Amino acid sequence: MHYINTATHISGSGEGALNLEKLNIVFPIATAVFVLLFFMVYWTWLRQRDLLPAYIMDEPAGFAFPRRRFPMERRDMLPLILIIAVYAAVAFIGLGINKAPQTFCHFAERGRYALIELKEEREISRVMYYSGLYSGKYHLQFSTDGENWVDQISMEQSHADLFKWQYAELLDQRQKAKYVRIISDGKLELGELVLYDEKGEIIPADFLIYDEGCAPLFDERETIPKAPDYLNSAYFDEIYHARTAYENVTNVYPYEVSHPPLGKLIISIGIQIFGMTPFGWRFMGTLFGVIMLLPLYILLKNMFGSTAIAGCGTSIFAFDFMHFVQTRIATIDTYAVFFIILMYFFMYRYLTADKDDPLLPRRKIWLPLFFSGLSFGLGAASKWICIYAGAGLAVLWLLNWVFRGRDLIRSGQKRRLRRELLGNIACCILFFVIIPAIIYYASYWPYGRARGMSGLSMYFDRDFLDIVVSNQKFMYGYHSDLVAEHAYSSLWYQWIFDIRPILYYLRYFDDYTKSAFGAFVNPLLCWGGLLAIITMAGLTVFKKDGRALFILIGYFAQLMPWMFISRLTFAYHYFPCTVFLLLGLCHVFNTIRLKNPRWRRPVYAYTALCLILFVAFYPVLTGVPVSRWYTSTFLRWIPGMWPF
Repeated sequence: MHYINTATHISGSGEGALNLEKLNIVFPIATAVFVLLFFMVYWTWLRQRDLLPAYIMDEPAGFAFPRRRFPMERRDMLPLILIIAVYAAVAFIGLGINKAPQTFCHFAERGRYALIELKEEREISRVMYYSGLYSGKYHLQFSTDGENWVDQISMEQSHADLFKWQYAELLDQRQKAKYVRIISDGKLELGELVLYDEKGEIIPADFLIYDEGCAPLFDERETIPKAPDYLNSAYFDEIYHARTAYENVTNVYPYEVSHPPLGKLIISIGIQIFGMTPFGWRFMGTLFGVIMLLPLYILLKNMFGSTAIAGCGTSIFAFDFMHFVQTRIATIDTYAVFFIILMYFFMYRYLTADKDDPLLPRRKIWLPLFFSGLSFGLGAASKWICIYAGAGLAVLWLLNWVFRGRDLIRSGQKRRLRRELLGNIACCILFFVIIPAIIYYASYWPYGRARGMSGLSMYFDRDFLDIVVSNQKFMYGYHSDLVAEHAYSSLWYQWIFDIRPILYYLRYFDDYTKSAFGAFVNPLLCWGGLLAIITMAGLTVFKKDGRALFILIGYFAQLMPWMFISRLTFAYHYFPCTVFLLLGLCHVFNTIRLKNPRWRRPVYAYTALCLILFVAFYPVLTGVPVSRWYTSTFLRWIPGMWPF
């Protein structure tokens, strides 16, 4: 993160300004009141008779999952395409620049140096540089005669500073020099080097004399930014995941091995298309953030049968703060959430297939189960949180067979039960164990390639097996033993109330504006979704609602493990749960639709307010510079906890 400390400024003065700043208390109260009023309407209408009895036609008499799902219709195409197109346009705007140094000066070992001569002696007022791969530091020296050197400072290139523009803070504000020497303390890569004269202007490359080996330091001057920021440099965990993706492309053994490889391999696709640029390493995450809206919309339509509710729900999720921010940063959580949506989408289609319909081909029953298992394998190879989702799938599968076994036993079909159950267990072993294990194992191919292995034979090499096994041990030890502190860490009970966002970037400017953004959930989705989850528990217990049970299991499969994890955690770990908050909220929308003909007004109002909040919080979701007064007065809803 970048911090530039300047004096805080608030428009106005005296007591009046302070009172105005207290407006930030009004907005969370108003939002909470709206959510409570909305649910009061819901609970009032819940006691009324359904307006659409056809909705519950063919539903099981006892506790079970639904035996039907609602198909997509032609009228769904327009809202679906419109939502995806609008969101894609918004998401890709301001994602990051598509230019950055692509060539680097390679320092092979300690003591190697680059020597630059100026055509005439000049005063150097500032030095900016773009760091490449590997960690270490450079010693920056100036000289007027090429013999007597003045040490200025060590230019750091730590693991947290890679693929970033940064300034070398000179010991002397101005230093006369005709020669500049950069000495490496180890194996390092350095991109562009920018020297500023006494007027603060860039000394052009044609004013410098250097040998061919130093050419990469001055060959991409068009990439030089006005100043380092998040649009032209890596930030937060991009310093790990974008770097690892680049290492996969360049056949270097990865530095970050605390997560499985697939997520970083997906990031590397964008790098191969657009280069090692901020836009390139963020492209695939943003694309997946757009694509995941498609299965989410279809799942909502399958569950509730309403185009309006599917459209409202998809819009709320698309423009949710967490979804918007997390998918625009080059981290692997996006891919985990994408595959979690697919896992539960296909599992729902399996659960709701009418297994007693003689006209239904058997492949339409087991094919969704196969794709659910395939999604589980891809998700687990991206991030381990998908294993939590897999546990939820296992519970759903088990309950499905409890319900089905009950029905078959009642109808005197015990033999059919044994035959179907054994066949299904065999399928699940293949779909959820063998195939995911193959995917997971195969995803380590960049590790083997970096160790000189190649072809299919690497997968049967004992050394490759040792790489995979040792990495599992490392990951488990790393995540179970991690002891660290972070200013913006938070715990699971803070996530469910939206108490502590994680701040990714903060920079103050002299004109009393600031650029900042972080990850947290839209309060209307977070608070309303939490009430919806509580409602799902009530519907499960008292109404034997299979859809509510499905949502409840998915939510707690993602949340409960974090209740027992003592390692450092952050608000973005709640990202997978937001999928089920949204499903729960849409279940509430659907109940209102079934109970009252005036259902559109509250549902559309809720959706509209979610979108209005997105617009209001847009500056602190994107880093767009905005008045500090605006953020402290309108956007800091929980002073001392919300950092905006």
